[in-house]
Amino acid sequence: MLRGVTAVAMDGKGRLAIPKRYRMPLQQCCEGQFVCTIDHQYPCLLLYPLHEWERIEIKLSRLSSFHPEERRLQRLLLGHASECEMDGHGRLLIAPSLRQYAGLDGKVMLVGQYNKFELWHEPQWQQQILQDTQFQAEASATLSTRLSELSL
Repeated sequence: MLRGVTAVAMDGKGRLAIPKRYRMPLQQCCEGQFVCTIDHQYPCLLLYPLHEWERIEIKLSRLSSFHPEERRLQRLLLGHASECEMDGHGRLLIAPSLRQYAGLDGKVMLVGQYNKFELWHEPQWQQQILQDTQFQAEASATLSTRLSELSL
C-alpha cells in the first residue's frame, strides 16, 4: 500500500531517493523495478512498481488502436513509459523527457496512490491541492453515488 505525501529532493542528475519506509517492501515486491510514465490528465508523473505496471499494460492492450481516444491513451501512457530501477542507495533515475514534462527539479512531492506514486513539482502540487479543495467544496452537493456512500 503506497500512501502519504513526502517531499523528496531530486538531484541535478534527475535522481530521487525513495523514502526508507518504502524501500524494503518495494524491494521485496518488485525487486526495486519501476515504470514511470506521464499522467494524461495532470502535470505529474506516475511511478508504478513493475508488477503493477504490468497490470496496466494488460488493460491498455485490450483497448482498440482503431478508436482515436483509446489509441491516444495508449500512445501517451505506453509511449512515455520508462523503466527505472532503485539503486543501492534507494534512488531512482527519472528520464529527462519525463522530468521535463512534469517540470521536476529540486523539491519533488512523492504522493502515494495505493498502487503507484505520483511525482509532482512542489509548487504544482500545492496549486493542485488548492484546486482540489475548492472543487470538493463546490461539488459537495452533487456527489456521485459512489462518493456519497463512502463513509470516512
